[in-house]
Amino acid sequence: MTYLDEIDFHAAEFGDLYDELPLWSARFGLLLLDHVELRPGITILDVGAGTGFLSIELAQRCGAQARIIAVDPWQAAITRLSRKLKHLGLHNVRTLVQDAAEIDLPDASVDLIVSNLGLNNFENAAAALRTCFRVAKPSASLYLTTNLVGHMAEFYQAYRDVLIELDFTDRLAALNEHINHRATVDSVKALLERTGFQFVEAMTQSFRERFVDGSALLRHHFIRLGFLPAWKSIAPAGAVEQTFAALQRRLNAIAAERGELSLTIPVACIEARKPTRNGEPGA
Repeated sequence: MTYLDEIDFHAAEFGDLYDELPLWSARFGLLLLDHVELRPGITILDVGAGTGFLSIELAQRCGAQARIIAVDPWQAAITRLSRKLKHLGLHNVRTLVQDAAEIDLPDASVDLIVSNLGLNNFENAAAALRTCFRVAKPSASLYLTTNLVGHMAEFYQAYRDVLIELDFTDRLAALNEHINHRATVDSVKALLERTGFQFVEAMTQSFRERFVDGSALLRHHFIRLGFLPAWKSIAPAGAVEQTFAALQRRLNAIAAERGELSLTIPVACIEARKPTRNGEPGA
């Protein structure tokens, strides 16, 4: 087995053994927790809850009278979340194994919707947001986080250089398409407005992911799970190993020159609101 082999996150034990995802998502979730509304008795929908980092925090921070509904299609993650809730003695979280586009909740039943990196992973983001709009009460707020265009720019510059070096310039368009599929604040705002929400504001910042070199980056479990499959699809068919051997050498050379490999992750927490019935944004 090499780092280029695929990781099966559908395996039954995966949700129990995997902690790198919470480590990654917490960076975004903490930004959301800095801004999200907290009040007693609130009903909160956590869309794309995963193993429950955000649901558990909100359940505790808002108190026992709050009601949290954690939704995710990943059964292993929800199973783990359910065990954590039992261990913690939290009784105000309900779990649903459902797709974000088909949440089985009544219309206008939720005070607040949160989604930590869900936008990145929804199969149909517009359909998911339309469902969120349906279940949101008039004047309900929505907070979502996402990484933005410019994500890991240092890595993608190295990848670009390697494609040129190996004379695989016909794959540069695929690289550009992959880079540009990331959100911008404007693209998220437009998506929210198309699905009925009113954009309120965007809070942005960035953090770094640091590795000793490119070999450590490419062998990191979360990188292999979350990013490597898409990176491999950019390389020419039949030349993935060649491309990544060259990419690893280039990243290692960058790390040797700079003392480490540091990747920039731009982040946004975006607030939106469902209008009241008279079309106003509400209080």
